[in-house]
Amino acid sequence: MKRAYTMRSRADAVAGTRLRVLRAVRELAEESFDLDPTLEAVAARAGVSVQTVLRHFGTRDALLDAAIAAGLEDTRDERRVPAGAVTAAARTAVAVRTVVAHYEKRGDFMLHLIGHERDDPRFAAITGPGRALHRAWVAEVFAPGSEDVLDLLVVACDLFTWKLLRRDRGLSRAATEARMRRLVDAILGSPA
Repeated sequence: MKRAYTMRSRADAVAGTRLRVLRAVRELAEESFDLDPTLEAVAARAGVSVQTVLRHFGTRDALLDAAIAAGLEDTRDERRVPAGAVTAAARTAVAVRTVVAHYEKRGDFMLHLIGHERDDPRFAAITGPGRALHRAWVAEVFAPGSEDVLDLLVVACDLFTWKLLRRDRGLSRAATEARMRRLVDAILGSPA
C-alpha cells in the first residue's frame, strides 16, 4: 500500500510540475506579447531547472506546442457556461457575461496574436483553432438552428465586437456587456 501511495504522489508531483511549466509559458507570452520565451525564463518562472523542462517536454518546440494546446483548453474552461440558467434569457445573460470576462482577461493578448498571424505560423496555430473554438462555443451555447443566425451570433459575441465597444469606444465592462447582450437578444428575437 505504501508503494501505491508513493507512486500516486510522484504522479501528482509530475503533473503539477508540467502544469506550472505550461502556465509559465502562457504568463510570459501574455506579459511580453511574445511567443518566443527562452527555456531559462520558463524554467525560472515555473521554479524548476531547464533540464526539468526538457525532461517533461523533450524540446522547446514540443513545449510550445503543448502550451498552445493547454491554452486552448484553458479557453474552453474559461468560456464554460455554468449549468443552472433555467430560462433562455438567463442563459444568454450568463453566456455574454462569460465571454466578456474571457475577453477582459485575454482580449488584448488575443488581439496581438491576430495582428501577427499572417507573419508568423505560430500565431496562426493559435488564432485558427481559436476561431473554430469560438464558433463551436456560440453554436453550443445558443443552439441557433440556422447558419445565418449562427453567423450573426458569432459576430455579436466576437472579440472585435468587444474591442470596438471596450477599447475603441472606451465603454465600461458593464456597458460593453449590456450592448453585446442587446445584440444577441436582437438576433435571437428576430425571425431566422
